[in-house]
Amino acid sequence: MRVTRILLADDHALVRRGVRLILDGEPDLEVVAEADDGSEAVALCRSQEVDLAILDIAMPRMTGLQAARELSVVKPDVRVLMLTMYDNEQYFFQALKAGASGYVLKSVLDRDLVEACRATMRGEPFLYPGAMKRLVRSYLERVRQGADLPQQILTVREEEILKLVAEGNSSKEIAGLLTISIKTVERHRSNILQKLGLRDRLDLTRYAIRAGLLEP
Repeated sequence: MRVTRILLADDHALVRRGVRLILDGEPDLEVVAEADDGSEAVALCRSQEVDLAILDIAMPRMTGLQAARELSVVKPDVRVLMLTMYDNEQYFFQALKAGASGYVLKSVLDRDLVEACRATMRGEPFLYPGAMKRLVRSYLERVRQGADLPQQILTVREEEILKLVAEGNSSKEIAGLLTISIKTVERHRSNILQKLGLRDRLDLTRYAIRAGLLEP
């Protein structure tokens, strides 16, 4: 079993102690470092082997959101999970925009935190129940009002390239199959990863299976 190495950042030592008790009680999760502000969290992620950073949104010196944005640049392989006492839709979307994979409320840590960590390490976003209800309610309200709904995320060409990548084809092979340049394939691939918030070929393959582009 691969153990996920976790950095925990919160300016309240009592909160860190409680979170650590929850995480260290799991065989696949281990807190390897603690920080009391975002700046220290970024520094520790730079100097230590960390797989997942759990960041409180509201911290002194550098907030969790600022730290998440910084980590997405300097340590893009480190997954990020936000921790907060605020059940606030604006914070939730700011967290996702900053590069976080999920958002956990401190009020339900014992219920959601472990699953949130595991989902994040699987490359899946974690939505706490309240956020999911808001998203669904917002979608249904837009439908009721006849508002324009979001268009398909990927273009037809991007879906075509996604399928070929997921099937194991190299950029050179895809370029030959579609009669386009390798540079064009790489540009499409980069756009696909950015649009879907994915990291690598494995993530693309999983997405292709979920989207029905590839059989498991």
